[in-house]
Amino acid sequence: MFSKISETLEEIKNGSIVVLVDDENEENNGVLVALSELITKESINFMTKHGAGIIYAALEENRFEELNLPKLVDGSGVSNRNEFSISLDHESTTNGASAEERAVTVKKLIQSGETRQNFRIPGNIFPCKAATGGVLKKAANVEGAVDLAKLSGLYPSAVITQILNEDGSIAKLTDIKRLAEENNLKIVSIEDIIAYRRESECYVTKEAEANLPTAYGDFRMVGFVNKLNGEHHVALVKGDISEEDEVLVRVHSECLTGDAFHSLKCDCGEQLAAALNTIEKEGKGVLLYLRQEGRGIGLINKIKAYKLQEEGLDTEEANIALGFPADMRDYGIGAQILRELNVRKIRLMTNNPKKIVGIKGHGIEVVERVPLIMDTNLHNEKYFKTKKEKMGHLF
Repeated sequence: MFSKISETLEEIKNGSIVVLVDDENEENNGVLVALSELITKESINFMTKHGAGIIYAALEENRFEELNLPKLVDGSGVSNRNEFSISLDHESTTNGASAEERAVTVKKLIQSGETRQNFRIPGNIFPCKAATGGVLKKAANVEGAVDLAKLSGLYPSAVITQILNEDGSIAKLTDIKRLAEENNLKIVSIEDIIAYRRESECYVTKEAEANLPTAYGDFRMVGFVNKLNGEHHVALVKGDISEEDEVLVRVHSECLTGDAFHSLKCDCGEQLAAALNTIEKEGKGVLLYLRQEGRGIGLINKIKAYKLQEEGLDTEEANIALGFPADMRDYGIGAQILRELNVRKIRLMTNNPKKIVGIKGHGIEVVERVPLIMDTNLHNEKYFKTKKEKMGHLF
C-alpha cells in the first residue's frame, strides 16, 4: 500500500497531494502534503475538506528566521520550541480565508523579496520551522514534508494538515488508506524517507575512541559529533560487532539528576545501571548515551520543570507549560551512530515505543524490544503513571 519514495516524488512534483505517516503501524495518524511552490486553491480546498482545518506552511529554518515571523507563545510569554508562527495572511488578500487566498499566502511566504511587513496577523496560514537536517535530525511530519520538497528539486517548503475522519475524529492508518485509495493518493512514511536519505547522507562523525574500565565491566568508549549542531554523544561498546549480530542496545538520553545524583524523581539512573549490567552479562552490546537532557529541553529548563511538578503538574504538563513539546528527543542521530558502529540489527532495551519509530528507517532493524522495568518509589509514582497513560510507555 505504501509507495516508493521515487514514485512519491514524481507525483508530488507534478502538483499532486500525498499522504505522510510515521510507518506502517495501524495506530498512526497522517498528514496531507503538497509542495508550497505548486500549491493551488484546489489542493487547499481538498486539504481543508479532509483535514483539521488548520493549514501549516513548513519552511526551512533559514527562511523562517529570515522572515522574522512572530512566534506562538504560551500564557507566560514563552515561545513554543516547535517554532510555529502566529497565523498570518498576505497583505494582497482580502480576509485570507478562501482556498485561493490561502494559496496566495503560502506562495508569498517562499517568494524572494517578501518580508514580515508584507503579512497581516492573525490570519489563516500557520508557518512552522523544520529542523535543519530534516528527518535525519527529527523524525516528524514537518521535517518529512520539507524533505519531500527538497528531494523533489523544488523550493524546500510544503503545506500540511492533519487528516480527520468525516465525524471529526483523528484518522488512523486504516482510514487513511481508504482516503488514499478513494482519491488516488500516494502514501509514504517518514521511516522510508529516512531510509532514502540515509543511503547517501550522514550527519555524525566518529572523533575519538579509548578503553573505559567501569564498575560494570570493561567497555570501549567511542565519541561522536553531530555535524548539524555540534552536540557530543558517546557509545560504550562491548565486544566485537558484525552486521549479522542481533546486538543488545540501550539508547539512553542524558539525565544528570538521575544518572549522576541518583534522583528519586525518575528511574533513569537505575535504567542506565541495569542496561550496563545486562550488556556486560551478554558479553556484547552497545550503550548509546545521547546528550539530550530533560527529554531535549536542557538542564536549566529541566530544573524549572521540576519546580512546576512540585506545584502539581506532571512531567508532560510541566514541559508544555514551559513552551516545549512533551518530548523533544531525537533518536535519528542515535541510529546513525549505531550504523557507524557496524550495528544493523538490534534488540532494543526500552519501554518507549517512540524510540523504535525514531531508530527504524536508518538501516537499523529492531528485531526485539527488551523491557527495562524499574521499581517505583514514593517520589516517582506520578512520573511512571504519566509515562504509561500519556506517553504510551509499556510497563
